[in-house]
Amino acid sequence: VQLQASGGGLVQPGGSLRLSCAASGFTFDAYAIGWFRQAPGKEREGVSCISSSGGSTYYADSVNGRFTISRANAKNTAYLQMGNLKPEDTAVYYCATGAPCSDYDLPEAFGSWGQGTQVTVSS
Repeated sequence: VQLQASGGGLVQPGGSLRLSCAASGFTFDAYAIGWFRQAPGKEREGVSCISSSGGSTYYADSVNGRFTISRANAKNTAYLQMGNLKPEDTAVYYCATGAPCSDYDLPEAFGSWGQGTQVTVSS
């Protein structure tokens, strides 16, 4: 199982970024994909999750209405479109799989992780 997150960077408050999670080594369309983040000195937290078919999505309250998760099963890729970014969104963002979206607020339930991508929101 391999997951590779990309698309992070430095953005001003109010700006947007789209993260991508490229997957390989497993049957992508059979598994939910979760996005998580970890800010310095804080625990890793669930941000969003999308079911295997893409028919169900979940968002943390802190990002609901600003972030949109999606997936392209034909491309083995999941996305996290982030808008109206705030300084408190600054963190390393990870994608992961191996658990249902009902567990997305439990990062430890996800067994396979990609490397993170840094998102910094600052003026």
